[in-house]
Amino acid sequence: MGWTMTLKDDFGVIAWAGGTGNYLSFFVLWSLLLIHVRTDIVFHMDHQFTWKTGQWGHCMGEDCGSGGVQSRTVWCVHTEGWTTHHSHCNHMDKPESRRHCFKVCNWHQDLFEWELSPWEGCVLVPFFSNELKLRTAECITAQHGIQRRKVQCMRTSNRTTVTSRICDFFSQRPPVEQACLIPCPQDCVVSDFTSWSGCSRTCGAGLQHRTRHVLTMPMYGGASCPNLTETRTCSGSVGCPSGEDEYQYSLKVGAWSECRLPHHKDTLINGRTTVDFSSNKENNTVMLHRHASHYRQDHHTHRHHQKYPMSWELEVGYQTRQVRCTRSDGKNTMLSLCAKYNSPVTYQACVMPRDCYTSDWLSWSPCSKTCRSTDLSPGYRLRSRVLTQIPLSGGKQCPILEEKEACNIIGDLLPNCPRYEWRATDWDECLVSPLLSRLDRRRANITRLCGGGVQTRKTYCVQVPDDSTPHHRKEVSRPVTARLCGGQEAPVAIKNCSIPCQHRCLLSRWSPWGSCVHDNCKDPEGKKGFIQRRREVLWASSSPLDVCPHLVESIPCEEPACYLWQVQQGKCTPNKSSCGPGTVVQSAKCINAEGEDVPMTYCTEDPPLTQVPCEVACPADCVVSVWSSWSLCSHSCASKTAEGRQSRTRTVLALPGKGGKECPGAPALEEWRVCNDHPCLVFYWEVSTWGPCIHDTVDLNRTYFRNSTATCALGAQIRKVSCMKMNGGSVVSKRCPDSARPETIRPCVLPCVKDCIVTPFSEWTACPSTCMPENATSATQSRHRTIIQRSANGGQECPDTLYEERECESLAACPIYRWRTHKWHACTLVPNSVQRSLSQTAESCGNGLETRGLSCVGENDEAANLTECLRWAGPLPAQIRACRVACKDDCTLTAWSKFSECIGCGSFQSRKRSLTGRSKKKVQCLDEALYPLEEKEACPCEEYLSQPFGNWSDCILREPSTPGLLHSWMSQQEVKECGQGLRYRAVACVDQQGRLVEPTLCTDTGYMVEVCHIPCPLDCKLSDWSAWSACSSSCGGGLKVRSKWLREKAFNGGRPCPKLDLKNQVNEALPCHSECNKYEWRIEPWSICTINTVGDSPSCGEGVQSRKIRCVKKGKSGEVSTVEDSQCDQEEMPPRAQVCFLACHNDCVLSPWESWSNCLPQQCERGSERNRSRQILRLPAVGSAACPEMIQSESCSLNTTCFTYQYQVSEWSTCRLSENAICGGGARQRLLDCVRSDGQIADLQKCEQLGLVMDWKLVENCVVDCPVSCVLSDWSPWGECSHTCGNQGQSVRTRRILQDAHEEGRPCPNQLIQTKPCPISPCYMWLLSDWSPCTIEGADCGEGFRRRNLSCVIHKGNWTESPPVPVAEEFCGDKLKKEIQQDVAQPCFVPCQGDCHLAEWSSWSSCQLTCVEGRSFESTGRQSRSRAVIIQVPENQDTCPQQVFQTQPCKGGQCYSYQWRTGGWSNNERAVWCQRSDGVIVTGGCFPQKRPSMIRHCHPPCAKPFSHCTSSGVCRCEKGYTEVMTTHGFLDYCTRTPGVDTNLKADVKTNSGRLKPSQGRDRLTEWTLRPVGPDGRVKLWVYAVTAVGFILILFIIAFSFLVCKSGKIAKTTPPPQKPLTLAYDGDIDM
Repeated sequence: MGWTMTLKDDFGVIAWAGGTGNYLSFFVLWSLLLIHVRTDIVFHMDHQFTWKTGQWGHCMGEDCGSGGVQSRTVWCVHTEGWTTHHSHCNHMDKPESRRHCFKVCNWHQDLFEWELSPWEGCVLVPFFSNELKLRTAECITAQHGIQRRKVQCMRTSNRTTVTSRICDFFSQRPPVEQACLIPCPQDCVVSDFTSWSGCSRTCGAGLQHRTRHVLTMPMYGGASCPNLTETRTCSGSVGCPSGEDEYQYSLKVGAWSECRLPHHKDTLINGRTTVDFSSNKENNTVMLHRHASHYRQDHHTHRHHQKYPMSWELEVGYQTRQVRCTRSDGKNTMLSLCAKYNSPVTYQACVMPRDCYTSDWLSWSPCSKTCRSTDLSPGYRLRSRVLTQIPLSGGKQCPILEEKEACNIIGDLLPNCPRYEWRATDWDECLVSPLLSRLDRRRANITRLCGGGVQTRKTYCVQVPDDSTPHHRKEVSRPVTARLCGGQEAPVAIKNCSIPCQHRCLLSRWSPWGSCVHDNCKDPEGKKGFIQRRREVLWASSSPLDVCPHLVESIPCEEPACYLWQVQQGKCTPNKSSCGPGTVVQSAKCINAEGEDVPMTYCTEDPPLTQVPCEVACPADCVVSVWSSWSLCSHSCASKTAEGRQSRTRTVLALPGKGGKECPGAPALEEWRVCNDHPCLVFYWEVSTWGPCIHDTVDLNRTYFRNSTATCALGAQIRKVSCMKMNGGSVVSKRCPDSARPETIRPCVLPCVKDCIVTPFSEWTACPSTCMPENATSATQSRHRTIIQRSANGGQECPDTLYEERECESLAACPIYRWRTHKWHACTLVPNSVQRSLSQTAESCGNGLETRGLSCVGENDEAANLTECLRWAGPLPAQIRACRVACKDDCTLTAWSKFSECIGCGSFQSRKRSLTGRSKKKVQCLDEALYPLEEKEACPCEEYLSQPFGNWSDCILREPSTPGLLHSWMSQQEVKECGQGLRYRAVACVDQQGRLVEPTLCTDTGYMVEVCHIPCPLDCKLSDWSAWSACSSSCGGGLKVRSKWLREKAFNGGRPCPKLDLKNQVNEALPCHSECNKYEWRIEPWSICTINTVGDSPSCGEGVQSRKIRCVKKGKSGEVSTVEDSQCDQEEMPPRAQVCFLACHNDCVLSPWESWSNCLPQQCERGSERNRSRQILRLPAVGSAACPEMIQSESCSLNTTCFTYQYQVSEWSTCRLSENAICGGGARQRLLDCVRSDGQIADLQKCEQLGLVMDWKLVENCVVDCPVSCVLSDWSPWGECSHTCGNQGQSVRTRRILQDAHEEGRPCPNQLIQTKPCPISPCYMWLLSDWSPCTIEGADCGEGFRRRNLSCVIHKGNWTESPPVPVAEEFCGDKLKKEIQQDVAQPCFVPCQGDCHLAEWSSWSSCQLTCVEGRSFESTGRQSRSRAVIIQVPENQDTCPQQVFQTQPCKGGQCYSYQWRTGGWSNNERAVWCQRSDGVIVTGGCFPQKRPSMIRHCHPPCAKPFSHCTSSGVCRCEKGYTEVMTTHGFLDYCTRTPGVDTNLKADVKTNSGRLKPSQGRDRLTEWTLRPVGPDGRVKLWVYAVTAVGFILILFIIAFSFLVCKSGKIAKTTPPPQKPLTLAYDGDIDM
C-alpha cells in the first residue's frame, strides 16, 4: 500500500491518498495548521474578568494517528492584567483545555526537511543600542557583525517549497542569523618611494617623478590608496638654445584592426585616410571614412561549422592600422613633421580568425569512490571532450577539455570498502642446519641434527569478506598484492623450533645390593629369589618416544626370604649359683627386607626360641669375649675360581685358674663362612624404542583428540622387552623378575590426516587498457595461489599448478592516421583597393600569406575526421607561411643553389644565391644582413661519443635462479651475500655538438658494466675442545672443565664469537664425583694378649697384643687390592699394638667397652654427654677386688666427639645438550654431598639417617639460545626511475629485516637499500622565453606587441650544470597545441614623448593574510600590484589616466604587523616611519593615533635668559653659565661662571654670596661623569664617594694615632708636637 502526499502553499491542503481512504488528510491538516493559530483568545465578561488561554501543546498519544490529545492552560485574568481565581470568570464561557488531535507518525518527517542556504557575508553592525557613533572608530582587533541565511521547508520528493509550519512540527527551525567578526578596517599599504627619475627634458622646463607600488589593498572599509606618483619640476633647468624647436615629434601608430575578408568584387571598400587635427586628447586617431555603410564583417561567423570536420581550409584577409604624428605636448600634427621615417606599414595580410571547437562531452567515467569508507571523503568522476578545430589568429579560445565533479558524497547506499589483512601459511619443517656456520655445516651430519632450529612460513595479503554482504555473494579470501596491507604489521615469518633428540636421562648412583627376596613377596613361589639394586631418574628429556636405561638390576639367589625374624638377647642368668650354666631370654620380631617391622604373621618360619642355654664363667674359668661382627665379604659374587668369604673372631680375656675351665684352642677363636655365594650373573630388562602409533585392534572407535579440521583416533604403540644378561645377550624371561618387567604397549594418538589447503587463485593481473602499438609484443597476465597447509598422513596432495599465465585478450592495434597536406595556394595580398586608399600606390605587390588545406587519412588512405589525426598523427603541419609578390623596386635574387657535399663529421655544407639585374647596383640590395647570399649549416653526423657520468652503483650480485621464501644469512641454500657481482655506471651519449642523444646509439644498455667483488664475511673461529681437566674436588662432588680458545675474530659481518672470558676462552663444565674412601686402612684381629711372666708368677695382668694393618684400594665391585701405605691417610692410621690386660683367676672379668653412644648433632654445643658400657663376664672371687665401673661418660665436644652434618651441592654444570644438538633445551646438573662439620665428606646415608631435609634441586632444565642469523626478505623489484629523463635518475630496490640476529648468529648486513643509475636519455621540453620589450614596427610609439618564444630545448635534467640547448621542434611534440595553452603575444603600449601614461605593472606583492592578533582568519591570502601614472610634461596632466590596481588570491600567505619606528634626535627633530614586520618601510598600516612625535619641546618652555632646550627635553644654561635650580628641580635662572670669558653682553645679576664658583667648576661641567643630573640635583654616587672619603680620613687618623703611641716606648722622648687640627672653611679646594 503506497502513500502519496500533496501539499499546497501556506493555506493549502495536505492530503495522503491511499487504499484506506482520505480521512488522514483532514486530520493532518488540522493538526498542523491549528497548532500555530493564535492562542491568546480573550472572552469578555460583564465584571472586567476574562478567560485567557495559552498555546496548544504537542499532540500526545501512544500511537500515531487520530487518537492524540492536545492540552493548553486556561486561567482567569482581570482587565488590568493580574490573575485572579477562576470563580470570578463566567464558567459558561470557559474555553476548552483539551481536544483531540492527529499525531503525526515518525515516517511523516521523512517527507519534509529544512533546506539551508550558505551563510551570507558578515555585515557590520554600525550602531550600539543607544549610541550613534560608528563602531569602526573604536575598532581595536575586530568588529561585531551579523550574517544571515535562508531557511525554508522543502518537500523531499520533488524539492518544492512548502509552508514552514510543517517542518516546525518535526524539528526546531534552524537559526537564520548568527554573530560574526569583521576584522578592523585595513588601510591601503604602499611601499616607500623610489628615487627621483631623471628630468623629462634636457632643456627647458622638465619634470622629475618618483613612484611607489601597492602592497595591500584597502579592506573592510579602510582608507583608499594614496597617489602612487610624486612629480616635481627639475631643478637647475637649462634654457633651450635659440633656433631649436620647442617641441619634439613622434610617429605614433594605433592597434591593428580585426582581420576582415575582402568583398568578392573588391569594390565596396573605397576609403581615404585623413588625419584628425582636433584637440581631442583622448582619441587622437587616424579615421578611415567608409562610404559603404551596409558592409557586414560577420561573414565567417555565420558559416556552418561541421562538428567533426574532414579537412581544414584557411582564409586570408587583411587588417589596417592608423598612423599619426604627435607633438611632445600631446597634440597631433602633420605627418610631414615625422617624415624622417619611411612611411610606416598601414596594412597587412592576415589569417581570418578561427574559433576553437570541441566535440560533445563524453560519458562520465565511473566514480572513483565505489564503497563506503571511514574518511567520509567523496569520490570524483571525470568526463572529457576532444578538439575538433584548433583556434587561430585570435579566434575564440578553447574551453576546458576535462571536467571533474564529486560523486557518492554520502555513500550510505554503497557497500563497505574491502578490508585487507595479513595471513600466514602453516609453518614449514623445522631445520637445524641454518643455524650452523659454513664450516660446521660441512662437518656435521645434517640428517642427525636435532635440538633447537628455525621454522619459516609465508605471509600473504588477503581481502577480508564484508560481513554485510549476503552469504551467497561472499568471496573466499584470495591473495591480493601485498601493498594493500602496507599499513599493517605483517605476521612473524620465522620462529624458533625444536627437533627431538635421542632421549637422554640423568640417573642417580646405584643403591647397595639388597637381600635375597622373592620376586613377589605377596605371592612367594619356589626357593629362588633375586638380589636387586636400583637407581632413579634425576632428569629426562621431553621426548615421548624413547625411554631411559634400565633402573633395576637383579641377581638370582637361593632361599629367598621376604620376611625374617630379628632376635634380641637378654642377660645370661645362671640356673643355680652365681656362675655356671644358665639361660638367656630372647625376643623376636618380624621385619621385611628393608628392615621395617611387619606383622609377625608375615614370617612363615618358626619363631626362634624364647630361651636359649648359656653359661656364666666361674672365678677360675677361662673367659672369652663375644664374637665380633662378620667382616666384609671378600667377593661380591661367586665365580668358578673364587667365592666370597667372611670371618669373625673372639679373644681370651682371662686365663683359667686352678681347676677352672680351660680356654678354647686357637682355631676356636675364629670362624669363617661363605658369603655372596650367588653366581656373578646380573640380569636386567632391556626395552626397545616405542614403535609407530598403529590402529588399536581392540577398540577402533575410540577418539582421543579433535582439532578444527579432523578427528584423530586413538591407537597403540608397541615395544619389545627382553631379559638381558650383563655383558651378554638376551636370556629367557624367567631370569629377570616379573615385577620389574616394563610395559610393552601404551595408547597413543594416531596422526591426523591433513589435506592440502590452497588459497583460491588471485585475480588476474591487469591487461593494458590502451591499444597496442605496432610491432609490440603481446601482453600477458598472471595469477597465483599459495599453499596454506601441506598434506600429511595420507591426505589429499597439493596441486601441481600454483602459477598461471596467459595472453591478454587481443587488444586492438593503435590506429594509424597521418596528416595529408594540400597544395599551397597562391600568395594572397591585401586587396588593391585597400593598398591604393592607404598608400596611394597602384602596384599590386608586397608581403602576403600562403595557405594550404589539411586533411586526415587512415592506414589505407581513406578519409577520416581531423580529430583522429589530432590524437594519433603527431604534430600539426604548418598551414600558413609568409610569401612576397615582388615589386618593381625590390631586390631580385636567383634561387638558392643546392647544398654542397659534406666532407665528414664536424664539417659544414653551404648554398649560395646572387643578385640579378639592376639589383646589383642598388645600395640597399648590397646589404648582406638583409639579403644574405650564402647560408651554412652543419652537416649531419652519425658519430657519437659516450661519456661516463656519475658514480658507480652498488655492487649487485646475481639474482637467485629460483626465488625462495626468505633470503638470509642462514638459509639452507644460502643466498650469496658476497663474491663476484656487477656494478653499473651510466653512460651519456652525445653528438658532435655535445647534445645528449638516446643512450642506445652508444651502448646496448646505456651502462658501463664491470666486475666487482663483495668480501665474504669471516666467522669467529675457536679451537677444538681441550681434554677434560681433573675433578675440582678430590672428595665428593665437583666439576671438570674443558675449554676452547679464540683463534680468529669475526670479520666483515661474520658470526660473532660467543661470550669469552678474560683469557679469550669459552668453557664447558660437567659434574664429577671423587670417591672419598678410595684408599682405606684394613685391620686384622688382635693377637693374643702376651704377658711377660717372671718365674712362677701367674700369667695375668698387663700385657701387649698386636695386629696387622694394610692400605687397600677399593674396586667398583667391592674387591680390594693392597697398595702402598702412603696412599692412605697417615693421620687416620690405626695403631698396630696396644696394651692389653688378662684378668687373674680370681679377678672380675668385664667385656670390652661397647661403642660410645651417639652425640645428637643438635646437642653438640649444649653440654650433652655420651656413654659407653661393658658387661660382667665373670664375677670376682670372694675377697677379691670388686668389679670396676661398668659405665663411662664424657661430654660431647664439637668436631671431636660430636659432629653435625649438612647437605652440600657442587656448582652447576653448563647446560648439557644432546650430542647432535647445537642449541635448544638441555639440562644442567650438580652433585649432592653429606658434609661433616669438620669438613669431611660423609656417606649420603648419614644425612638421610639424620632426617635432614634436602631442598636442593640437583637437575633442572635449561635452554641454550640458538645462534639465529639475520633473516632478510627478498629484494624488491627495481623501482621506477626517479626521473624519466636526464642524468639524475636512479632506481632503488629495498629489502627488510624479518628476523634480527641473536646470540652468535650472523648479523644483518648494513645494505638494505641498493641504488642503480638509470640510463641517461635526453630531456626535451618546451621552453618559454621571457617577454620581449614592447616593439613597434616602423614607428616611435603607440600600440605594439611584446612576445615570448616557445622553443624546443634539450637538457640533462640538471639546469644548473647543463643549460638547455635548442633542438628541432619535432622532438618536443606539437608546437601549435602548446601555443594554444600558452600566451605568446600580448598587446602593449609605448608612450610617446610628452604622453601622460601608466607605468609598467609592479611585481606582485608578498602574499598576505587577514589576521587578528597574529592569527589568520583564512587560508587563502591576497597579493596586489599596481601601475602608477607617469607625467612627462605639465601640459598633459589633464589627460592622465587613473592609476590601476589588481588583486589576486594566493597560497602560503603570512601575517604581517606594522609598527612605528623612530630615528635618533637631532636638534630636537627625528625621523618617524612605519615599518612592516619583515623590515619593509611602508606608508599606511600603522595607527595614526600612535604616531610618535617628530619634534621635541621642553615643558615648561625655556624662557629664562641664556637658557635652551636640550635633547633630553630639559632646560639648560648656555656654555659659561651655571644653572640655579628651584626646589622643584626646574631652572630658576642662569648665572655667569666666574673666570669664563663668554663674550656675552648682558647684565645678569649673580649671587656671589651664596656660591663662589672657581675655574674648576667649568672643568667639572666638561667631565664625562657629571656630579649633577639633568634635573639639577646632585647624583647619588657623589654622596657615596663623599662617605667613602670620610671613612678613609678616619682610618688615616686612627692609624697615625697608633703609630705615634707606639713611639713613646723609646727612651728618648721626642719634642712635643702640636696637635693636628682639621678645619673646613667652606672652600671647595679643601
